[in-house]
Amino acid sequence: MSAITRRRALGAAAAAAAGLAAGRALTAPAPAQAAAPAHAGHHPAQHGPAPFDEVFQGRRIQGEPVHGGGHHDGHGGYAVHVDGEELHVMRNADGTWISVINHYEPLADPRAVARAAVRELNGADLVPLDLG
Repeated sequence: MSAITRRRALGAAAAAAAGLAAGRALTAPAPAQAAAPAHAGHHPAQHGPAPFDEVFQGRRIQGEPVHGGGHHDGHGGYAVHVDGEELHVMRNADGTWISVINHYEPLADPRAVARAAVRELNGADLVPLDLG
């Protein structure tokens, strides 16, 4: 019978640690940022995000559900404006929202997206996006 070597003991310990880490990663809850309110994934006709109209950091932001066709229906059925200019927003499959300004920062609702866009614009004008 051969004696266990230090190299084999360290290898076995490393394999066990890797297995435990992988198991924890598979059973860990999703990050809080990716979580969205339960109502966020619903279609606007089913109690989607509420309309808003406010001044945030000196900019007027507005948002409202859009019904009746147009390019908004394929992107969450919601229109957002910053100082009267349309901010193109889109609802992700997980219920979070993004815009052309913060495309890689999913947020819980269109109001949060509009506020993030105002912060990112830092006083600059929003240039209309031509989707045609």
